[in-house]
Amino acid sequence: MGRRLQRLTTEAAKFLTVGGVATLVAFVLFNALVHGFFGNPTGPMNQWPLTAFVLANLVGMVVSYRGSRSWAFRHREVVGAAGGRISFLVINIVTMGIPLLFLAFSRYVMDLDSAVADNVAANVIGLGLGMVARFWAFRRFVFLSPGRAQEQEVAT
Repeated sequence: MGRRLQRLTTEAAKFLTVGGVATLVAFVLFNALVHGFFGNPTGPMNQWPLTAFVLANLVGMVVSYRGSRSWAFRHREVVGAAGGRISFLVINIVTMGIPLLFLAFSRYVMDLDSAVADNVAANVIGLGLGMVARFWAFRRFVFLSPGRAQEQEVAT
């Protein structure tokens, strides 16, 4: 395996690990808010699944940024004075639209409101597609290779 492919594979594995932890945090929080836990049939935000999804994923974003910056992409340069946080936040908010669309379609078009339907729509299909978009966008716009960071610095 070539060096470049090995680096990409390593980054992807670390990205998936960090994303898995962040997703687990968001998943547990979303399900607690919408579907409840410990014998409660519904959570406090059962009627507001989209809002609950956004809140849960904002918490997940904090976990994701810390893991991405300090582990998955630690060898890459970041863009901007804020250490890439603004770009990271914008990319996460934009790509959060993907699972939100699937959740909204499942809830309001297909009229499905079970925990399984919500989680398949948002946390399997939506987050799977969103993850691919985020990995590409983070490498392209937030965590740059040293060569690209220097090129961008010279261009500005």
